[in-house]
Amino acid sequence: MTTTRPTAERLAPAGRAAGTTTDVPGRARWIALAVVCAGSLMNVLDNTIVSVALPSIRHDLGFSPVSLAWVVNAYLLTFGGFLLLGGRLGDLFGHRRLFVGGTALFTLSSLACGLATAQGYLIAARAVQGFGGAVASAVALSLVVSMFTEPAERAKAMGVFGFIAAGGGSIGVLLGGVLTEWLSWHWIFLVNVPIGAAVCAASLRVLPAGRAAGRGGRRLDVIGAVLVTAALMLAVFAIVNASQVGWLSGRTLGVLGLSAVLLGVFGVVETRVSSPLLPLRVFRVRNLAAANAIGVLWAAAMFAWFFLTTLYLQLVLHYSPLEVGLAFLPANLIMGAFSVGISARLVGRFGIKWPLSLGLLLAAAGLLLFARAPVGGQFAPDVLPAIVLLGLGTGMAFNPVMLAAVGDAEPSESGLASGVLNTSLMMGGALGLAVLASVAASRTQHLLAAGHGQLSALTGGYHAAFLVGALFAAVAALLGARLLHPARSH
Repeated sequence: MTTTRPTAERLAPAGRAAGTTTDVPGRARWIALAVVCAGSLMNVLDNTIVSVALPSIRHDLGFSPVSLAWVVNAYLLTFGGFLLLGGRLGDLFGHRRLFVGGTALFTLSSLACGLATAQGYLIAARAVQGFGGAVASAVALSLVVSMFTEPAERAKAMGVFGFIAAGGGSIGVLLGGVLTEWLSWHWIFLVNVPIGAAVCAASLRVLPAGRAAGRGGRRLDVIGAVLVTAALMLAVFAIVNASQVGWLSGRTLGVLGLSAVLLGVFGVVETRVSSPLLPLRVFRVRNLAAANAIGVLWAAAMFAWFFLTTLYLQLVLHYSPLEVGLAFLPANLIMGAFSVGISARLVGRFGIKWPLSLGLLLAAAGLLLFARAPVGGQFAPDVLPAIVLLGLGTGMAFNPVMLAAVGDAEPSESGLASGVLNTSLMMGGALGLAVLASVAASRTQHLLAAGHGQLSALTGGYHAAFLVGALFAAVAALLGARLLHPARSH
């Protein structure tokens, strides 16, 4: 007679590989987790904390509306382009080494951003910051996986890490509002300097050093690295500019086409080299492939939440940056409660499949509520219910998404699995934001042409985009219910 166990009970790696799984005693593991989370939080905060400060940056440095977009796009290009390579380098040369190096580079470039007095200088520093953030982010999840091998502890640790990954964006809205309103936009970058320095110093003391892959396994697929990095950067470039130049413009289609060609060549190369950067067999791991498909849609839906809600609160309800940040606070508290134990207990009781699907459906319901928020909305009846549902949904779903992506990966490829998931989330976010911005702008223009007032048309555009975001989350929930493995029999 076979017995069925929850998915969480089979998440520990079956074996150990040099340089990937390390023993960290008792309490030290949780201290190490706090260090990894602190480093990851800086990266997660970056996009939303910057978005709140963009008007101040534009006024201070004289950016045009078009050039201002590059304060965000320069970071997205390098961050999205180097995530996959960063994860694989961590597997080859040691996760701690790459985490410390990426965090150090992110910290130094944050200092450069904070001291910037010219447009070009800030944009260049943001590009370097994105590269450092990509390297550190790509290996952070694999560090957590390698330190927590006992199923219940791993689920709890992933819950904490998931709160940082999912809740960091809304925390960034709050912190960005506080720093911009009380100090200046420079401090959204300068605040990273002492935190980053402390993370680097603590990492060298508490994170497991591990051992890099043996000399025979250290061969880096240089051709594959160049191809996939160029392809991802081109894809990000096309996506983030599509809302300005048009989705069907020659430039957008041409750049996307070139990206697709490079990805195709990359796929051919990976089948022929002895040490591929991305062994294509990893996509035969059903949960990993499903988690990445879900991650693309999930990230797109979350960008609908963070950015569209911020715009609605600021431009329609006329909230200050600080008030916008405080509006997100209930969601942060809910996600925090899930991260300290509720999520781990749900995974331990029901596995990863149903908490993920239910969480995504709750998030879809929250976005649907935002799709009816009126022009003269009030916080309690029109904003808070949606914020609560999104907090519940995110807190419930994010941990299972990460566990699905890395739980079945070989220990020697945990960094690669982490990098692939981060790439999916980043590309989904960039694509989702571009699509949602286009939908909102198109609907707003249509309503203006039909004679609606400015605020009414603006709100109507946001409503259309929220509906699309809800569709993304609902489809992700369906994929989770249909594609993720149920608990295995032992």
